[in-house]
Amino acid sequence: MRGPDSERMTLREHLRDGPFALAMSSGFFSFFAHTGFLTVLEDEGLLPSRASGSSAGALVMGTWAAGLDAPDLARELDQLERRHFWDPGMGAGFLRGRLFRDRLEQLLPNRAFDACRIPVAVSAFEVRSRRTRVLTSGDLSAAIQASCAVPLLFHPVAIDGRSYLDGGILDRPGLAGMPASEPRVLFHHIGSKSAWRMKLEVPRRPGMVTVVLENLPRSGPFRLEAGREAFRAARAAMKRALETKIEDGVVIAA
Repeated sequence: MRGPDSERMTLREHLRDGPFALAMSSGFFSFFAHTGFLTVLEDEGLLPSRASGSSAGALVMGTWAAGLDAPDLARELDQLERRHFWDPGMGAGFLRGRLFRDRLEQLLPNRAFDACRIPVAVSAFEVRSRRTRVLTSGDLSAAIQASCAVPLLFHPVAIDGRSYLDGGILDRPGLAGMPASEPRVLFHHIGSKSAWRMKLEVPRRPGMVTVVLENLPRSGPFRLEAGREAFRAARAAMKRALETKIEDGVVIAA
């Protein structure tokens, strides 16, 4: 396999050159943008052999690994309303997370890690030890819920007697579960609108190509329509990214 930087390959050429793993970062409600990104890969038949993610990235990578194709996830997000996950309750967070968990379990074709079509790793923050734990076995729906448990918004999630919160607390890129031995990694980075912050946050590792899709609308529980706009914008930008040559391990598209 050729080196993408030495031969100035386009992203499409690089991805067609051999198997690759896919990692997706956290970023609040950026699961809309991640899904737009993933639909383009599916359209092109460019499918990962391994996956990892944190928070929003864990949601998209986990559901896809479980057998939910990107267009099906896109349809789910297009119909998403705040009432589908909004369940306030007393606890260490505003939302209990039960509605989110129920909807997730209905969505997943398989709820166990070992039933997934590719190996997938989910990062979550263990409250007691204050460190990232990489979840790769057991109940996938519980792991995704834990990785998405944004502090103060959701209650912590209990798994095997341990409490977990959002995986992006310490592993924003969602790369903790990606083996260092994996030779080719595609990483979807949710960039900041600040150029300075983007430079600080883009991770580097040998064999990894990072895709930054700029100027995506910012969504949240009260801005779901902006999320749907982010899906469309990410899909259009990823199509352009595939035609873009890799420079120093990075592809930037708007």
